[in-house]
Amino acid sequence: MDQNLQRAYGTSTESLVVRNRVLRNTYWLLAISMIPTILGAWLGVQFRFSFFQGSPVVGFMLFLAIAFGFFYAIEKTKNSGLGVAILLGFTFFMGLMLSRLIGHILGFTNGAALIMTAFGGTAGILGVMATIATVSKRDFSGLGKWLFAGVLVILAAALANIFLQLPALYLVVSIMAIAIFSAYILFDVQQIINGGETNYISATLNIYLDVYNIFANLLALLGIFGGSRD
Repeated sequence: MDQNLQRAYGTSTESLVVRNRVLRNTYWLLAISMIPTILGAWLGVQFRFSFFQGSPVVGFMLFLAIAFGFFYAIEKTKNSGLGVAILLGFTFFMGLMLSRLIGHILGFTNGAALIMTAFGGTAGILGVMATIATVSKRDFSGLGKWLFAGVLVILAAALANIFLQLPALYLVVSIMAIAIFSAYILFDVQQIINGGETNYISATLNIYLDVYNIFANLLALLGIFGGSRD
């Protein structure tokens, strides 16, 4: 990692310390953000929380409105302690949103095992991709625009499938999401290493979204192909 930093910033000890601090703080805050996510998911399962029971389209739009509201608030407060609090509030909200899927998976006799498998798989992907981004000499910054376009395609396909209800499209979207957000980890971690992202709250938000989407889509696929009701 230090060699990558030196290529980007020369041999300035201060620059190396700053980049290492941002990366370290990002990983710590990412770990802490799992706590409200788990709490939100648990409460959501207990109270059968869902935005989508009435109108799926309205629920989807409401979710986007709330999520982008959080994004705006986090961006405005990212240089203060309030930014951390709002970020953790967002991760609690995302836990609530995950509860519907978690509740469905727990309906399988092997549901708990599927959740742990998805968690382990997600952690493995994060570890591998973060390591590649840290030690690789390749510049992944060019991926940004292509990955963003891929996310737009996923959102459009997910919205369309609310009406179409095509299992095949759901599978394609899930597989695409895992691939795209895995690649986003490469991009986001290297942004920190190369100095493209110097705020650990913003960096944590980016990587959290990568991890969240990988976990949710991996869990959905495991439920489809490995769920058992016997």
